[in-house]
Amino acid sequence: MSTWLGLEGKVVVITGAASGIGKAVAQEFLNVGAKVVVADMAPEAPAYDGASDDNFLYVQTNVTSKESVDGMVAQAVEKFGTLDVLVNNAGINIPRLLVDPKDPNGKYELDEAVWDKVTAVNFKGVFLCAQAVGRVLAAKGAGVIINMSSESGLEGSEGQSVYAATKNAVNSLTRSWAKELGKLGVRVVGVAPGIMEATGLRTLAYEEALAYTRGITVDDLRAGYSKTSTTPLGRSGKLSEVATTCAFLASEKAGYIHGVTLNVAGGKTRG
Repeated sequence: MSTWLGLEGKVVVITGAASGIGKAVAQEFLNVGAKVVVADMAPEAPAYDGASDDNFLYVQTNVTSKESVDGMVAQAVEKFGTLDVLVNNAGINIPRLLVDPKDPNGKYELDEAVWDKVTAVNFKGVFLCAQAVGRVLAAKGAGVIINMSSESGLEGSEGQSVYAATKNAVNSLTRSWAKELGKLGVRVVGVAPGIMEATGLRTLAYEEALAYTRGITVDDLRAGYSKTSTTPLGRSGKLSEVATTCAFLASEKAGYIHGVTLNVAGGKTRG
């Protein structure tokens, strides 16, 4: 008997799904009966409830490498026969200031190495994965690509300019690819999370960098997570709320949602 979403047996590729939002998304698709391919840099596959050889494949993948991405897609198709959904989730965030008057060319001032690393994963990686999976979807005339954006892509973010810029670029890719692939039967949508509950990705090094760029302490930064004064719902988002949104968008229940990015951000604004 099918669930309401009707995703049983669908083959879903999720990048960056060894931790954080991506892991929650992978678990949700397993929960609703999909077959899941996790593509991540982690050397070993993480554990998921209900994962077995029949419904799960882990491929260590560098999304910035065309060879690595193409190899992952080939393995997925070889194992499951086809692909139905891509969740383009892999991303990184390295807080930096454009100009740091206190420490020019210092530790927390943006340089080419950080620029290149963030854009390679968040922008180039999205392109490479969408193209490789998109070829399969276009050939069968059906499928869904879900690009993971961020609320900061629309609002900007102090100390996180490169990250925010890549996410706004992803929004533009979503709109443009929807115009191209819709004609071929493939839907393209985006999901833009706001402030989310803590995960292992919120490291001390990340918090120290972000706090520095905003002229506050790490304790001040952490206090801000819980205040969520700019979020009308008054709380951080749950990873499961992003995951269930992705599952819905991948289903035929969302069959006329196309070319848009949905904010999952509790109504968060800068005003």
